This record gives sequence, structure tokens and C-alpha cells, in this order.
Amino acid sequence: MNADDWLTDTRISYDTVALSYADQVRDALAGHPYLRAALALFADSVRAAGGGLVADVGCGPGHVTAYLHELGVDAFGVDLSPGMIELARRDHPGLRFEVGSMTELDFPAASMAGMLVWQSLIHVPDDEVPAVLRHFHRVLRPGGPLQLLFHVGTESQLKTQGYGGHPMNVHVHRRQPDLMTTWLRDAGFKVEAHMLLAPEEKASQAILFARHQPYQ
Repeated sequence: MNADDWLTDTRISYDTVALSYADQVRDALAGHPYLRAALALFADSVRAAGGGLVADVGCGPGHVTAYLHELGVDAFGVDLSPGMIELARRDHPGLRFEVGSMTELDFPAASMAGMLVWQSLIHVPDDEVPAVLRHFHRVLRPGGPLQLLFHVGTESQLKTQGYGGHPMNVHVHRRQPDLMTTWLRDAGFKVEAHMLLAPEEKASQAILFARHQPYQ
């Protein structure tokens, strides 16, 4: 499958489920104290690095972008799905949201103070991830934090239905933190910490706390 195929499938799938997905996640952070704590750490890291503009890449309907604003972060959202961006703008009219792909980030070099990438790399094929991480490195300024949230595992599954029973056609790639750490290191990041959520459950997730390092 080439890049255009999986990007098109991902965009159409999330346009299809946008309304149901937004309803499902709108208040999701309220029940996840560890996720809120990770966002608070991210916000502190942005401030400690001097503050500035932060990109929430794969923002969906914008609920996490809005939470970052509540924490005092100058965040905006980017998502491949126009349907998701339409809902984000509707639900959070005072914030900035734009359609875009993490495979071709249209931001100047070193223009971002931080980047949050929660559950959006999960649809990117393995052979595309290193290039995406290099895009992140290019647009982050030196010392800027990058936080990733992803499903833990080793398998990839085709998701054909979800979020209200609507049809989807996306692959969900589960990955081990060690593999993600290697990819990040190769792309110019230093991984400072990682957190496993529900490590004994099938639906385990990981959060990686990384920081931009200049290429040597």
C-alpha cells in the first residue's frame, strides 16, 4: 500500500465516524488521571523550554487541544480529517484548527515549542514512521518536548468498524516502547521517560516523553 492509499483510507474513515467519535471522547479525560498528569507534565515542559506555539498532531475533535489551553499552553490542532476539524472548530470556536497531514507538515523549521501526538501514529505504517518523526524534528525547536501516546503490542490489525458501528478501513499498528524509542533516537530525539498504562491488559498504552536534540 502506498502513502496515498493509507492516507486516503484514514481520512475517509475518520470523516465517516467523526460525530460518533467526538461524542465518545468529549469527556474522556475526566476519567483518566494518568493522561491528565501526562498532559500537565507536557505543559510544564513547554513552559520550562521557554513557551510558544504547540501543535496537537492528529487532534481529532479537539478535546485534548482544548485541555492544553486550560493548562495555559498556546496549542492548536492539526488533523488529516476535514470532518474532525469541522467538529473541533464547532466545539472549540476560540481555538485554531487546521487540516493537515503529519507526513507533510507545512510549518517552518524550528517553529514549534512542543508537539503532542496522541494515538495518531497508530495508523502510520512502520516504513513511514521514521520519515514522520524526522518531520517532527524539523519543525520542533531545539529542546522542545514531544509526547507520544500509542497502543502497545507487536501486531497490526485492520479496523473495519468502529465508533457507533460505522464502517472504517484503517490499520491499527501496536508497537513496543523500545521500538518507538529507537525510531525517536534515530530521528534526533532523546527519550527522557515512558509510562505504561494498564500494562497487564490487552488494551495497554504507552506514553513516551521525548525532547528535540540537534543533529550531531
